[in-house]
Amino acid sequence: MIKSELVQRIAEANPHLYQRDVENIVNAILDEIVTALARGDRVELRGFGAFSVKSRPARTGRNPRTGAHVAVDGKAVPYFKTGKEMRERLNNGVDLE
Repeated sequence: MIKSELVQRIAEANPHLYQRDVENIVNAILDEIVTALARGDRVELRGFGAFSVKSRPARTGRNPRTGAHVAVDGKAVPYFKTGKEMRERLNNGVDLE
């Protein structure tokens, strides 16, 4: 699902709201999550999961085309861990064999 599909579904489920208002709400929520992560904060949505930032140290990589060694800078990457309720709903009655 992409963001526009999410906005569409929320608007259909809430006919008393204009689609542009739903889009503004979804954008505001996502912007706040990004802002909090940029500050280094953790964002937890109960029953859904938690977003956090993990640091990757600098390392020496390899150019796959030439095989030459390349210095890769350290960076911060977003990390998502599902909540218990979501895991249970996803795995309810799922047979992986």
